[in-house]
Amino acid sequence: MAMTLGVILGNRDFFPDGLVSEARRDLNKLFLDLAIEPVWLTEADSKLGAVETWQDAVKCGELFRRNRHRIDGILVCLPNFGDEKGLADSIRLSELQVPILVQACPDDLDAFGLKRRRDAFCGKISACNNLRQYGYKYTLTRDHTVAILGERMREDMREFLATCRVTRGLRRVRLGAVGARPNAFNTTRFSEKLLEAAGISVNTIDLSEVFGSAALIADSDPRVKQRIEQIGAYADASAAPAESMRKMAKFAIVVDDWMESLGLTATAIQCWSSMQKNYGVNVCTVMSMMSERMMPSACEVDIAGVVSMYALQLASERPSALVDWNNNYGDDPDKCVFFHCGNWAKDFLPDIRIGTAPILGTVLGEENTVGALEGRTPAGPVTFGRISTDDVAGKIKAYVGNANFTDDPLDTFGTRAVVHVPRLQRLMQVICRNGFEHHAAMNGSHCAGAVTEALGNYMGWDVYHHNGPSE
Repeated sequence: MAMTLGVILGNRDFFPDGLVSEARRDLNKLFLDLAIEPVWLTEADSKLGAVETWQDAVKCGELFRRNRHRIDGILVCLPNFGDEKGLADSIRLSELQVPILVQACPDDLDAFGLKRRRDAFCGKISACNNLRQYGYKYTLTRDHTVAILGERMREDMREFLATCRVTRGLRRVRLGAVGARPNAFNTTRFSEKLLEAAGISVNTIDLSEVFGSAALIADSDPRVKQRIEQIGAYADASAAPAESMRKMAKFAIVVDDWMESLGLTATAIQCWSSMQKNYGVNVCTVMSMMSERMMPSACEVDIAGVVSMYALQLASERPSALVDWNNNYGDDPDKCVFFHCGNWAKDFLPDIRIGTAPILGTVLGEENTVGALEGRTPAGPVTFGRISTDDVAGKIKAYVGNANFTDDPLDTFGTRAVVHVPRLQRLMQVICRNGFEHHAAMNGSHCAGAVTEALGNYMGWDVYHHNGPSE
C-alpha cells in the first residue's frame, strides 16, 4: 500500500547547508524503497527545500494543507540542529492531525569541524520540546539519532507507516452490527458513544431484515450460483449440503449489498443462536471470506472485537481473526490454545474446509451448523490484541502483544492454534483484573509496537503492551 508523508527538512543557518542536500538525496532513496510519496518543499520554494524561517513555515504549512486529504503522516528530518520553531509552526499552519515521526541524523566522531558538524542530537530535543508546547503527539525513533539509509531507520519507518495506517483507518471507519447481541454474552457489550467520539461509527440491521431479504432471492438468481462457486473455490465444501450452500450464498449477497449501501468496512454478526434456529446454517465461511478480503467480520456481534481485528489488519496489511483465549496447554505456563468454531480467514488455515460446529450442535442440531470452518494454524508469528470500551471509567482501553504460533500437537476440532506467549500468566492477570473480554483479535504478523503507538499515543487510549519496552 503506497503511502504519502508530509516531510519537513529542518535547517539552521549556523550549520553547514550541504547536510540538508545529502539528507534529501538519502530520503529519496528510502522513499523509493518503501513506496512512500513525499510532499515537501522543493529547492525552488525555500533554501534547499528546508524549513528555517517563518516564511518557510508558511509555505510548508500551505503545501501540507493543500494535500491534507492524502497525507498519512509527517516526517520531521533533522540533518543538523534545525529550527525548532519553524518545524512546529509548519505543522500548526498545516492544520493536520496525523502521526509525526521525529528523526535526527548522527554526527561522525571524525567530523566535528565546522564543515560537517550536525548537533542534531541536541536539536531533536529542542524540536520535541516545541512540539509538546504546541500540543502535538509525536513518535520517536528507537535510537535518538539514526542514519537515514541505515537498517534501523528503515525498520522505524515501516513501523511508523503502520502506526499511520491504524490511526487514519480507525478515525474514519464505519462498522456494521448484524443482529442483536446474544443474550448470554454480556462480554460483547460495548459503548457506541465512546466509539463514535473516537471516529468509529456503528450501523445496525436486524437479522429478520437479512433473513427476509435472503428469502426474496430466487435459487435461480445468477448471483447465487456465482457465490456458491466462490465458496467452493475458497474452501473444501464437499461435506456441505447444497441447501446449506444456497443459504450461505444468499446471506452473503444480502450483507454485501447492505455494506455497500452504507459504505461499511467491517461487520460483527450474531452467529448464534438465531442463525441456526431461524436460518439453518452457520455463516462462519461467509465471515471468513470477508476477513480474507480485508473486510473483517467478528462473531457474536462483538463490535469492539472487530475494531481490534481492523486495527491489527491496518498495521500489518494482512487479514485478522477473532479468537477465544480458550484452553491451557497442558502444564506449560507460557502456552495456550486459541479456538473458535470458527470463522478465521483462510490466511490462518492452509487446510481450510467447511464442516459443522459440534459444540453448538449439541443444543441447536449439528445439521443446522453447517458452514463452520475447520483447520489448524501452523507455526509462525502472531500479534494478539483487544480493544474494549470501559463504560464505567468512560474511556477506551486495550492490550496488545507479540507471540508465536507453534506446531505442538493438538487433537480437537474447529479452527485452532497453539500459541506461545512469554509471561502468559502475567497477561492473564492483566486481562482478568482489568475486565477484558475472553475474545481477542489475532494477526499473522508482529505489529504490536505500531498498534500500541497508534492506540496509545495518537488515539489517546489506555494501552497495555505485553512484554513491550515499557515493561
